[in-house]
Amino acid sequence: MRYWITCFITFYFMHSVSAQGIRGTIKTNKGEVLPYAAIVVKGTSSGAITNSEGRYEVPLKPGKYSVVFQYLGFQAQEKAVEIGSDWQTIDVTMEEQAFRLEEVTAREGKEDPAYSIMRRAIAKAKYHELQVMSYTARAYTKTSFTITDLPMQFMYRKQLKEAEKDGFKIGVPMLYESVSEVTFKQPNTYRYRLMATRNSMGDNISVSDYFLTSFYRPEVNNAVSPLSPKAFAYYKFEYQGTFSERGIDVSKIKVNPRAYGEGVFRGYIFIIENSWAIHSLQLETRNPLGFDIKIRQVYSPVQNVWLPINQRYNLEGKIMGAAGNAQFIINQTFNSLQVNPAFVEDVKIVDEKIEKPAVSLSNKDIKGQKLQDKIAKQKEYSARDFKKLLKEYEKQEYQAKKERKEEVEVSRNDSTIVDSLANKRSNAFWDSLRTVPLTTAEIKSYVKRDSLKIVRKIEVQKDSTKAERDSTKKIRARKRFMPGQLVSGNTWNFSKRTALTWDSPLQKIYYNTVEGYTFDLGLRMRYFLRPQQRDSTRRRETYKPTPTLTVGGAGRYEFGMKRFIGTGGIDYTYKGTSIGLSGGRWVNQFNPNEPISPFLNSLTSLLFEKNFAKFYQRDFLRLGVAARPFNNRITVNGSLEYAERTELMNYKENLKPWIDWNQFSYTSNRPTNAELGTAAFPVNQALIFNVAVSGKLAATRYRIRNGRRVASRNNSPELMLNYRKGIPLHSGATEASDVDYDFVQAGLSHSFETGIRSRLSYNVSAGGFLNDKALFFPDFKHFQGNEFFLQQGDPTSIFRMLPYYQYSTGKRFVEGHVLMEYRKFLITQLTVVRLTGLKENLFVHYLGTPNSKNYTEVGYALDGLIPGIFPFFRIEVISQWQDWQYQKLGFRIGTTLKFR
Repeated sequence: MRYWITCFITFYFMHSVSAQGIRGTIKTNKGEVLPYAAIVVKGTSSGAITNSEGRYEVPLKPGKYSVVFQYLGFQAQEKAVEIGSDWQTIDVTMEEQAFRLEEVTAREGKEDPAYSIMRRAIAKAKYHELQVMSYTARAYTKTSFTITDLPMQFMYRKQLKEAEKDGFKIGVPMLYESVSEVTFKQPNTYRYRLMATRNSMGDNISVSDYFLTSFYRPEVNNAVSPLSPKAFAYYKFEYQGTFSERGIDVSKIKVNPRAYGEGVFRGYIFIIENSWAIHSLQLETRNPLGFDIKIRQVYSPVQNVWLPINQRYNLEGKIMGAAGNAQFIINQTFNSLQVNPAFVEDVKIVDEKIEKPAVSLSNKDIKGQKLQDKIAKQKEYSARDFKKLLKEYEKQEYQAKKERKEEVEVSRNDSTIVDSLANKRSNAFWDSLRTVPLTTAEIKSYVKRDSLKIVRKIEVQKDSTKAERDSTKKIRARKRFMPGQLVSGNTWNFSKRTALTWDSPLQKIYYNTVEGYTFDLGLRMRYFLRPQQRDSTRRRETYKPTPTLTVGGAGRYEFGMKRFIGTGGIDYTYKGTSIGLSGGRWVNQFNPNEPISPFLNSLTSLLFEKNFAKFYQRDFLRLGVAARPFNNRITVNGSLEYAERTELMNYKENLKPWIDWNQFSYTSNRPTNAELGTAAFPVNQALIFNVAVSGKLAATRYRIRNGRRVASRNNSPELMLNYRKGIPLHSGATEASDVDYDFVQAGLSHSFETGIRSRLSYNVSAGGFLNDKALFFPDFKHFQGNEFFLQQGDPTSIFRMLPYYQYSTGKRFVEGHVLMEYRKFLITQLTVVRLTGLKENLFVHYLGTPNSKNYTEVGYALDGLIPGIFPFFRIEVISQWQDWQYQKLGFRIGTTLKFR
């Protein structure tokens, strides 16, 4: 049966074609096929790309046409064709491009002429980016992904055989094709209408953003463009020659990165003389995972504006032993295009380093001037003056948007409409729109997938009643209680508005010297106060914000203390604002930020006889509020808590670890502190008001997707303010029973790029107790110390060797952290090292308290310890100083992972 299905589909693929057009093969004069050559039908929106076998097809209506054949490094050919009622075969043989070296070829001791060309191209890059006001284009994309090798296949042969039933096989390409209508409007609005999609691995719909990439922008996918204003800091350029094509002169420029690796390109870019627009490019780079990406783009004039009509991206590499490659092809045909009227006039750009411009502009000549009026009066500018003029234009446009009350914080506004027939288009429809013919291997991939779909459909229809019965059983099972769920944990969805979650006691089993072994459990009931409304603008199962009420609690059994403790609470949440009331008894670390996690403290206590974490008991009732007002620009957290705090000791003497180390021994649960000696405190009652406000100093940028706002990363500095008040419960409070203090602190943190994969991050804060009439060790300001060989969490703001509680203070403090990440520093000067993804870090941490003696750490780290497998680990060497005197050297393995 499968054999006949396969034969039928193959026959259908090979014979479902459009009525007429041109087809053929493009080769070199040596008989070698030219894959992914561009075919442009002048005066129309039709075009195509040859496939990897050099074949092409362009459906056309009857009539006369002029067809252009292009390929990087070869002379473009233009042929006149007349289409009747049938297909015409036009095979093309292309000759290699003949370059001539201009008289300005670099002489010894003189600058390479490529620099003059690139200065003018860079000066006009923003001009070309803003030149198009709007357009509508038909975009055909084809992605081909192939797994070429998988490690240790013997371990999962059964799973691989099952995957083959879904169309997956090592060495066989998996395909995804789409045809979209794209509408663009300046500055950042894109509308997609997905007309057709086809996938040899399933029916998932995906619209790629790759064809929106522009090398006129300063960065392309986090890599510095050769046309970036800062390009000369990252690249060297070499003039390779000039060729003439269709009445224009094109210069070939070799792009040489000063240090190749992630974040830069290498290859060639072709620049059109006088207009300084991109003619084509052939570049490659490396992504953060170590995959090599090769990029090919061919531009063509549309209403005298050179736009990318054909693009190709090849990706190849290996990660964790799995090797593969992918190919992404895009062909665009523009139906309508509107040019910005301010950019219509032809402008001559003069390189002021080569010749003096006829007119030089001062800042006064540029400020407040309209670009359109200025260009109409003056046709020649120096590269420097023209860049200034474009900056003034952008400022004026930004101000005009604000006056029109447009959302200037929106960086992109995308929307996608999926045609109801997108997954159901016939082969005839695809043949009429596909601009890159399928190869023999790709046809086989679709044939196999379609035959499997038909066979499965038949098999499902044979037993549809059983399938429906099994589905009903699964839905009922989700609501049914089973004893095993007490151990595994589970969430029971009783209705669309109600869910009950049980946290298994096996999920959190820890050990410390105060409680002994512990296990935690939890039970929460979530209730939506009104029915959830599905967000139909997104593909995944997501819901619009709905008021939610959560009631629940957590419990812990402490085997060492032979008791059960717990807390409970109720929370109301809506649109990022929450109000909660909670209370009970719990055991907490003195530092509420938990400088060492319960999991790591369990390991250090049981394996190394090091009980780093120190605890106290807290019987409390707490009211908390969290909100993000002013469009989420500010975060506010406030609380009012009453607590009775009790000091705890190790649950017994002579505790024994799993491994008994002669040189180590458990310490008391009473921390050693430079201000107090030992941090003993009596049972006390505390009423504490706390409020923390933080906010970015610049507005958050947003990307709108189908009407839904998605916040981009805000890289502006963040300011933090905190006030904490210990409120006396009785008049004439004593140190033995009450608190009375005022604590304030302020902090500033920022992280910004200083180059390719290079970053400077800092975090500074200062504060103290304005009033310290009565406070206890739990009220002290504690710091993020570390005494274990593994450092976890934020690498910027955590000390590497600071004792956890030695310098906690009830007075005042100044704290500073600086982390510098380098792409190229010492050993990363070697390209072979840099290509592994390793980065070098330098960091400094400082703490000033009345007793810390200017505690300072200075360190060096190699980040990305195991490239491609565990890139989130690093190894560090740290020197410790006090009063600017060297103390000792330490080593750490660091990670941003948080071990709970």
